[in-house]
Amino acid sequence: MTSATRQPEPPAAAFRPRLIATDLDGTLLRDDKSVSPRTVAALAAAEKAGIEVFFVTGRPARWMDVVSDHVHGHGLAICGNGAAVVDLHGGPGAHRFVKVRELARENALDAVRLLREAAPGTVFAVEQTYGFHQEPAYPKMHMEVPDGLASAERLLAPGGRAAAEPVLKILAFHPELDPDGFLTLARLAIGDRAGVTRSSPSALLEISGPEVSKASTLALCCAERGISHEEVVAFGDMPNDVEMLTWAGRSYAMGNAHPDVIAAASGRTVANNDDGVAIVIERLLADLR
Repeated sequence: MTSATRQPEPPAAAFRPRLIATDLDGTLLRDDKSVSPRTVAALAAAEKAGIEVFFVTGRPARWMDVVSDHVHGHGLAICGNGAAVVDLHGGPGAHRFVKVRELARENALDAVRLLREAAPGTVFAVEQTYGFHQEPAYPKMHMEVPDGLASAERLLAPGGRAAAEPVLKILAFHPELDPDGFLTLARLAIGDRAGVTRSSPSALLEISGPEVSKASTLALCCAERGISHEEVVAFGDMPNDVEMLTWAGRSYAMGNAHPDVIAAASGRTVANNDDGVAIVIERLLADLR
């Protein structure tokens, strides 16, 4: 991955984007999880102008049906905060994993142990390429039936329920801690054994491989296409977007963004419910005419 140091934003006249990277929840999607007609039109116009559009999200691949009709051209999305690159052309339930950056089980078990010690009461779930397993006390946050119930240690053990597929990330929930405080505590406790971030308004952390982030996987995808970070425009709203917004040549925090995201981005747009992504894309395309 190239340097994540903030670069000066180029003048509008000199800036010709080749790729748009956008988060989904709280960014491209409205709060009702829909994609507005204006946003659909802006994404299509960007693709028509020769600008690739990548959805870069913390969502697992099986939750990508909300945008599967809007992938256009290449049809690729970065899921699980960078843990997987997925071809969505097959539609819901038929996606193909192009790249997987798994969390080693040894690192996952270390993270679970260290976080249990640092924050008693933490409960865990295990997200895999296709499967999802959780501890019995892990809250039902989505209308999803887990593939298995057991302690994280048993799930991640050799021969455990989660042994058949790569682990993309583990989820850690605490019922009482402040979300930002929990994130800071976890990063200090886990250190370099794993990457820790969050995208939920609750105290729910997402734990991935040590070098895995939206930014690092996006950088790999761009390098394969000969696209430099200066040619990327990125959008986001939560801490799991910070590295990506810092890395991109031009980046925008949504009007509803977390303070850390506002500090990381080179620009700001209006909230997700007000079509903030579409407004910026429209302006960028107008500048190219």
